[in-house]
Amino acid sequence: MTKATPVCDYMHAHQEIIDKVETAMPQDEILYDLAELFKVFGDTTRIRILYVLSEAEMCVCDIAQLLNMTTSAISHQLRVLKQAGLVKYRREGKTIFYSLSDDHVKTIINQGMEHVEE
Repeated sequence: MTKATPVCDYMHAHQEIIDKVETAMPQDEILYDLAELFKVFGDTTRIRILYVLSEAEMCVCDIAQLLNMTTSAISHQLRVLKQAGLVKYRREGKTIFYSLSDDHVKTIINQGMEHVEE
């Protein structure tokens, strides 16, 4: 026995709404980039690192100690975050300090926290 596939009845389409949304719809490449960005946020370790960096600029050793992880694991995740443009770094002597790349990243983290805490 096969299930019937529901068919959209275009007779009831609201063309004004469709046209408005179609005009505002970003290009596929932009939506692809947005999806890739959100994939980076899909990892708990990376979220933890972003959250810590939203509170303070830190070096790899400090992040590793705070999150009870190896410096190698933290460095790997920081590399992913840097490639995604979510974190930046600065060198002070031999130490590299990491921070969020801009206020947009902090806003995303804060809004996500507000959403899950509702």
